[in-house]
Amino acid sequence: MHVLGYPSRMTNSFILAADVLTVFWMVGFGVVAIIGLILLIMISQYLQLWLQAFLSGARVSLLDLIMMRLRKVPPSAIVLNRIMAKKAGLEVPTNLLEAHYMAGGRVDRVIRAMIAADKAKIDLGWDRATSIDLAGRDILEAVKTSVDPKVIDCPSQSGTKTTVDAVAQDGIQLRCKARVTVRTAISRLVGGATEETIIARVGEGIIATIGASESHKVVLEQPDRISKTVLAKGLDSGTSFEILSIDIAEIDVGENIGANLQTAQAEADSKRFQAMAEQRRAAAVAQEAEYQAEAEKNRALVVLAEAEVPKAIAEALRTGKIGVMDLYRMNNMQADSEMRKSIGSSGG
Repeated sequence: MHVLGYPSRMTNSFILAADVLTVFWMVGFGVVAIIGLILLIMISQYLQLWLQAFLSGARVSLLDLIMMRLRKVPPSAIVLNRIMAKKAGLEVPTNLLEAHYMAGGRVDRVIRAMIAADKAKIDLGWDRATSIDLAGRDILEAVKTSVDPKVIDCPSQSGTKTTVDAVAQDGIQLRCKARVTVRTAISRLVGGATEETIIARVGEGIIATIGASESHKVVLEQPDRISKTVLAKGLDSGTSFEILSIDIAEIDVGENIGANLQTAQAEADSKRFQAMAEQRRAAAVAQEAEYQAEAEKNRALVVLAEAEVPKAIAEALRTGKIGVMDLYRMNNMQADSEMRKSIGSSGG
């Protein structure tokens, strides 16, 4: 029986081993299928971008798309801008787009600006466009302004002053408003001065031109003199713009500054002369007071001297230098002098 049962046990062992092997294969296949499904899900989000780039002729590998995600760069922004550039005839590698994005640049505006510049026959390469963008300037707006010039009000509408005020040589004030037509100079955009500098320079030029005019009537007769003179000074030097024209939009007559200044000067002179007269009067009063004080001082000295006379007479009588009769005659002479003085004053 043992001999007869041996083949059946071996058959059961083989069947059991085959079942275990089948289970292992099924488990392995399931694991592989799950991993494949996960990979497929992960790749599927990039598959559409890859296919879109492939069909557009701006090829980007799936590995590059995955690496973009790992570098925290949005693949859609890079791929769509690369496709946009490719369709416009520009070739911009994905590594340059990624580098500019990681540097804090605005990739979409740079690409759109380059496309607009290319269509307008403006020389704008990738390096210059990215440098302008990283400098904080709006490169797309700059290209638009270069193609379609814009108008700047002088003075600026956002400021407190509404006109540029200047005075001609005849003293009449003129109030002007100007409009400056400019376009962006791409080559000077990095490091160039802004609109505020243009407004300040144009205002300074208007003031200087009016101030050099002999009469305000000359300016009113030919307001274009202001535009021509100011435009000839090259006010756009060192700025991000090129001035195309300066137009005087409005010019009005203001106050008679010369007359006001003369009136103010006359009032100041009057006050100055009054002060000088008051100073002289005060000096005279002070001098008179000094004289009165000197006179009082002299009178006091006279009184002191007169007080010494009786002492001197007494001393002379005591020493025998004069006699009693001499004193008597002297007193008579004094009394006679006082009488004549009183008669003379009453008779006069």
